[in-house]
Amino acid sequence: MTHVPGDLKDAFPDDAALLHALKLGNAHVHRLVEQYHTLNHAVHRIESEVAPSSDQHVEALKKQRLTVLDALAEQLALAKAG
Repeated sequence: MTHVPGDLKDAFPDDAALLHALKLGNAHVHRLVEQYHTLNHAVHRIESEVAPSSDQHVEALKKQRLTVLDALAEQLALAKAG
C-alpha cells in the first residue's frame, strides 16, 4: 500500500487515537473522516497525474478538503475540552 500525502495521521499526529475513537463513536466525525479521505484521494490522484483535471477543479477540491480538515480540528478541540 502506498502512502497518500495529506493523510489525517499527518495532519493530527498527536491526536490519532482520539480521532479514531471519535470516528467510532460519533457519526458526524465518521462522515467527516470519510469525506476527507475521499477528497484527499481525489487530490492525490490529480497531483500524481493519474486523473486529469482542470486547475480550477483541483483548487476547489483542496478548499473542500481544508474545510473538512477545519471541521475535524474543531471536533477534536471540543472532545479535548469536554
